Parts: sequence; structure tokens; C-alpha cells
Amino acid sequence: MAEQTSDQALVERVQQGSRHAYDLLVLRYQQRILKLIMRYVHDPAEAQDVAQEAFIKAYRALPSFRGDSAFYTWLYRIAINTAKNHLVTLQRRPVSIDQDPEAGEHYDISARLRDEESPEGLVLQDELARTVIAAMAALPEELRGAIMLREIDGLSYEEIAQAMDCPVGTVRSRIFRAREAIDRSIAALSGPGSVSKP
Repeated sequence: MAEQTSDQALVERVQQGSRHAYDLLVLRYQQRILKLIMRYVHDPAEAQDVAQEAFIKAYRALPSFRGDSAFYTWLYRIAINTAKNHLVTLQRRPVSIDQDPEAGEHYDISARLRDEESPEGLVLQDELARTVIAAMAALPEELRGAIMLREIDGLSYEEIAQAMDCPVGTVRSRIFRAREAIDRSIAALSGPGSVSKP
């Protein structure tokens, strides 16, 4: 809450003409925004350019920011839209996700593998991580966006609804469908031909 209050105070100073206040907001969020954009734009130099463009757009739009949502949620939407527009311009679409292989733990799927230090267990952990990443990359964009906002960025359902500009019920449905799809991919690991122990 303190960070949001601080954000709002800085936004108000920017709206009163303080460039320094905006510099502080950029410093606070530049790494998170760059990491977000890197999920869509994989070239680091391009991603830096897109992030800079997103911050410029946000600066120009700040006079109309009313504080209906948290500043970061508002900035997040601008960054996502800027990244998507960049991809459209390049006639590309997001294909993969820059994600930590341990992200599988967000779904409590790798719990059964954590104590297996054997080569078999390590192979399974690696395969599980690859399966989760591939399953997320194959999701339709609205499902992938919702599950990433929830599991990777840790946003609440309400914040995701604001970021995606849809009702909370839609967010819940998207996250449920995304988890189902990922679970189906993971279930295939324990099917015939898997390395797991009986």
C-alpha cells in the first residue's frame, strides 16, 4: 500500500510538471517492464527500445491518469500494448516465454520430483520445466496473459481484470482453462514411455 501511495504522490507531482518525479517512477519500474517486454520481444536491444517507447507513451498519457487502478497496472497495460504493436509492425507474433525453469513449482507440479536427486529425477525435472514452458507458449494469448499475470507476476484477480480490461469472472475462467491445458500436457509426462518410476 505504501508503494501505491508513493506512486500516486509521484504521479501527482508529474501531473504538476515535475520531470524528476517521472524519472523516479521509471527507475522504480524499468526492470519489471523490460522483463515483461522480453517475453514478447526477444532481442534485448529491441526490447530496450520498446520499453523506452512504453515509458514515453505513459508519460504523455499521465495527465489523463485518474488513479482508478494502481499506477503499475496502468503502466503494465501500456507496455503490453506497445510490445504487441511492435510485433504487429514486424509481422511477428509472440512464440515463446522467457521463464525460469523452476516456474513449474508455481503449479505445485514438481513437488513429487523435488526429492529425487537421481539422474532419472533430474531428467524428469528438466522435462517438466520444458513441458510447462511449451504448454504456456501454446496457449491462446488471452489465457497465456492471464496465467502469467497470476502465477509469475503475482497479481490479484482484480488487478489482472484491470490490466486485461475484462471482468474478474473472465479472468478466473481464463486462468482455470490455462491451468487445465498445462495439466493435460504434464499428465502426458507420466503416460507410456515416460521416465517416471512405477
